[in-house]
Amino acid sequence: MEDLPLDSCKEEDTAPGAKGWPAPQARVHFRVTSFIMEAGVKLGMQSIPVATACAIYHKFFCEINVDAYDPYLVAMYFQPGSEPLELDSGFWVIRDSIAQCELLVLRVLRFQVSFEHPHRYLLHYLISLKNWLNPYSWQRTPISVIAWALLRDSYRGGFVYGVEVTAEAEAEKPWWQVFSDDLTKPIIDDIVSDLSRIYTMDTEMP
Repeated sequence: MEDLPLDSCKEEDTAPGAKGWPAPQARVHFRVTSFIMEAGVKLGMQSIPVATACAIYHKFFCEINVDAYDPYLVAMYFQPGSEPLELDSGFWVIRDSIAQCELLVLRVLRFQVSFEHPHRYLLHYLISLKNWLNPYSWQRTPISVIAWALLRDSYRGGFVYGVEVTAEAEAEKPWWQVFSDDLTKPIIDDIVSDLSRIYTMDTEMP
């Protein structure tokens, strides 16, 4: 199945706020994806399924206005924070609603729900960087922990530790282009800005 890019929101939707949504919508999506991640942790799920759930949620609302459907229903967590549902008639109504919503999401995304997540690439990058840095620099800075946390948090909407990369001054190209020829400093700055907005929303949440 064709991979669906994670950053294909319509250009006209771009506005202040993480992932290009206006700030109020960004806060809604931040809260919902936080619930997705929390549920994933409680269910003991691995990183990739949780990341896929967040990516599908974000892609759906790139196509559909957030006012059209309950975001928590789309996220498959209909009543966050509530007690477990009783197996009564209300339970079956909610179950049927979720099943219908799942079909809707699949149709809106044209059944393209296979994602090329960056987790495995990050692992290769970290291994390469570890072999490139001197052991002291690697041990004294939590590069791998921070990188993994940034990747995880990016699904809810660089931090630089001052580590000097070996031979950076004599390198023929910037360190980030070693990993990707298409990557530019403005793109990195945009990513940092988006992540900063995500963390700002996190501190503003009650």
